[in-house]
Amino acid sequence: MSRADKAAAIAELSDKFKSSNAAVLTEYRGLTVKQITDLRNSLRGNATYAVVKNTLTQLAAKDAGVTAFDGQLVGPTAIAFVEGDPVEAAKGLRDFAKANPHLVIKGGVLDGKALSAAEIAKLADLESREVLLAKLAGAMNASLSKAVYLFAAPLSQAARTVDALRAKVETEGPVSGAPAPAAADEAPADAAPAAEATDVAEGGDAS
Repeated sequence: MSRADKAAAIAELSDKFKSSNAAVLTEYRGLTVKQITDLRNSLRGNATYAVVKNTLTQLAAKDAGVTAFDGQLVGPTAIAFVEGDPVEAAKGLRDFAKANPHLVIKGGVLDGKALSAAEIAKLADLESREVLLAKLAGAMNASLSKAVYLFAAPLSQAARTVDALRAKVETEGPVSGAPAPAAADEAPADAAPAAEATDVAEGGDAS
């Protein structure tokens, strides 16, 4: 590889490190070309799986400020550069490694933080972003529906009660024992006895 080709390869790898959400370092010794192609296809949409040269990758990682792979760039190396959901990418790598033990997950980096192989396995056990968002949306919808019911139900019941009372008053007069609606110029409460006395006087002896 010429000096210009090496410089271009380093620049390309450096850009991949900088633009990726995460990167997972693997060793693919023993995998066939078909198996690697199958792995690439399984990761499509979340990650790009690239076979790399260790020396160039070390230089590119240094240029991108990535130190997570220091001392691990040995043997046949390929890196999954994650552009989508890191959890889905980790699941894809884990599942493939279970079916194809020749794939060895050595470590990774997520948002600048180094991850061990064990931490990547834990990442793969998490629920995907889509599942978490769906659960969050469901919880929010349920909470909103409950809140709407709690607020709306008493109001609707009160409205029905008021309507029923109004209809009863219109047909039968004031409900026994219920105070009549107060008018703006209604006499004070302490004037009620005088009104009762007047009624008695007009009707004669109350006894």
